[in-house]
Amino acid sequence: MSTEPDDDLTTLRVDQFYPHPPAKVWRALTDPELLARWQMPGAEGFRLEVGHRYRMTSVPRPNARFSGVVDVRVLAYDIERMLSLRWADADPANPADWTVTWTLEQEGRGTRLFLVHEGFDPDDPAQLMARTIMGNGWRGHVLPALGQALERLP
Repeated sequence: MSTEPDDDLTTLRVDQFYPHPPAKVWRALTDPELLARWQMPGAEGFRLEVGHRYRMTSVPRPNARFSGVVDVRVLAYDIERMLSLRWADADPANPADWTVTWTLEQEGRGTRLFLVHEGFDPDDPAQLMARTIMGNGWRGHVLPALGQALERLP
């Protein structure tokens, strides 16, 4: 897994290589049953349809002004290449309003998966805390869990 320099505090950039073809990685990113294995509870409500909305739940983080409930909307997709989602805190008093974009690129026989999580406010200490928490979560939990889900797929 590699990361870009943290010069841009509005955005997190992470990429991970998976030894699986893009079609298999895409399936894990877009099949509701598979999403439920590696993302937050509620991910099974996903549908690959621009404008579709669903809700996921996680651990509340009051220090980052995060309620633990994420309202998600599908913004755009290009099959087996890109998926873009809007993530917003369900509590309108909280500032989380982000865009999460997955981009897949074939690399040899596998796939390089790029994650861009943008929309953090660098002038808001709670948003900087959220950025740190999310960065650690993507790198330390979510992308490894995706890898484990991929390993279990035929």
